[in-house]
Amino acid sequence: MEGKLMELSFYEIAGAVGATNDWQAWPDFSVTGAEFDSRKLAQGGLFVPLAGTRDGHDFLAAAVAKGAAATLWSRETAPELPYLQVEDVLTALQQLAKYYLQKVAPQVIAITGSNGKTTTKDMTASVLSTAFNTYKTQGNYNNQIGVPYTILQMPAATECLVLEMGMDHAGEINELSRLAEPDIAAITLIGESHLEHFGNRSGIAKAKMEIANGLNELGVLIVPADEPLLAPLMVDLTHPLITFGLDEVGDASATVTEQAQFHTKFTMTRFPGTEFTIPLPGVYNVRNALVAGIIGSQLGLTASQVAAGLANIQVTKNRTEWVKRHDGLEILSDVYNANPTAMALVLDSFSDIDAPARRIAVLGDMLELGPDSAALHGGMVDHLTPEKIQLVYLYGREMAHLYQRLVPIYGKQVQHFLDKEALIASLKTVVQPTDRLVVKASNGMGLNEVVAALMAE
Repeated sequence: MEGKLMELSFYEIAGAVGATNDWQAWPDFSVTGAEFDSRKLAQGGLFVPLAGTRDGHDFLAAAVAKGAAATLWSRETAPELPYLQVEDVLTALQQLAKYYLQKVAPQVIAITGSNGKTTTKDMTASVLSTAFNTYKTQGNYNNQIGVPYTILQMPAATECLVLEMGMDHAGEINELSRLAEPDIAAITLIGESHLEHFGNRSGIAKAKMEIANGLNELGVLIVPADEPLLAPLMVDLTHPLITFGLDEVGDASATVTEQAQFHTKFTMTRFPGTEFTIPLPGVYNVRNALVAGIIGSQLGLTASQVAAGLANIQVTKNRTEWVKRHDGLEILSDVYNANPTAMALVLDSFSDIDAPARRIAVLGDMLELGPDSAALHGGMVDHLTPEKIQLVYLYGREMAHLYQRLVPIYGKQVQHFLDKEALIASLKTVVQPTDRLVVKASNGMGLNEVVAALMAE
C-alpha cells in the first residue's frame, strides 16, 4: 500500500526514545520518515546512525545533505542539527518503532518458520489487502533492525501490518515478538535453518515458539499440526491455538485438487465449497496459502476475498520463481535460501511437473547445517531419481557428499563443480530450449548468477 509516511513531532520522538540531552532547546517541529541509510533519506526525515561495518555517525554530513531534519545520537560530541542523545541507537530505533506501532494501532500479524515465511507473508498481505489497508515486510527486513524499520515505514493509514520474523540465534524472535505484540502469530514449518547455531531441530522449534511470547491478550497462534517438536512447547500456552495441515490434518486443513507448472488448486475447510488457485507450483505452497487463508478467516474475510488475494499474490523475488528464456527454456529459480526440508519439497514438486523433454536439477550447498551437514546433503539422494530428473549438476564443497551418493545411480549424468564459471560453461553446452531446470541453493552460493547466465544465452 501507499500513503502518508510516519510523521511525528521532534518532541514525540524525544519522549519515545528517552533522549537525555536538552532537546527542548529547539522549537518542536514535524519529522517525516526514518532511515538508517543516509542515501534513502528524504527532506525532513530522521537519521538513525546505526553501528555496522561502518558507524552510521560517520555519515551525518551525507544525511544532512539529503535533508535530515534531526538525528538520533550516541556520541559525546554533539552534531550541529537537532539531535536526541541516546545510549544505544538500535535500542532507540526499537523504542520509536514500538511507540509508532501503538499510535497507528493496526492489526499485527507475525510470521516465522524455517521455510515459507516470506511466501506466507506475501500471501497473507495479498489476502488482507482485499479488505484492509495492508503493509508488509519488504524484502528480507526481518531481524532486530528490519522489523522496527518496517514498522516505521508503514503508512499512517495502515490497518493490517504483516511482519516476517527471522532469526539466527536464540532469543531474537522473543525480542521481535515483544516489540510487535502481534494479534496473530504463525509458524510455517520447523526445518534445519541455522542448525549450526541451535544443535538440533528441537532447538529451532523452541526458538520459533518465541513468537508467542509477545502475543497480546487476545492473540492467536497458528502452528503446523504435523510437527511433534512443537507439542511439548505448547503445554503452558494460554492463547487460542489453531493447528493446520493437509488432507484433514489439524483444526484447519487444505486438500490439493490440481497441480500444474504455474499453478496449484486446492480447497480449505475454513471455506467449504470454494476452490482456490495460487499462481505457484508445489504442495508446500498450499500449506503457506492455508496459513494466509486462516488469517483471513480470523479477520472476517469472505471466501471470495481470500480467493482474490491468493490468485493475485506478488511473491518476493527468487522465491520459487519460474523464469522463461526467449527460446522456451524454463527455470524454476529458488536461490534465496535452502535447507534440507526446503530442498526436498522443491525437488519432489519439480519431479511431478510435466516436462516436454528433460528435467535438470542444479543444486548448491545448503549453509549453516553444522556437524550434520554431510549427512543432510547426502540425504537428498532420496529425492532424486533418473526417471524423474534426468541430469543433476552439483556445486559446492558440501554437495560432494551428495555426489558420492548419486554416482552409483546416475553415473555420468551427475556432475560436481567447485568452480561456478565451470558449472555455467558446462550447463550452456548441455541445456536445450525444451529442458526444464530447477536451481536451488543457499543465497550465499550465488546461484542467481547461474540463472542470469542461462537466461542471457
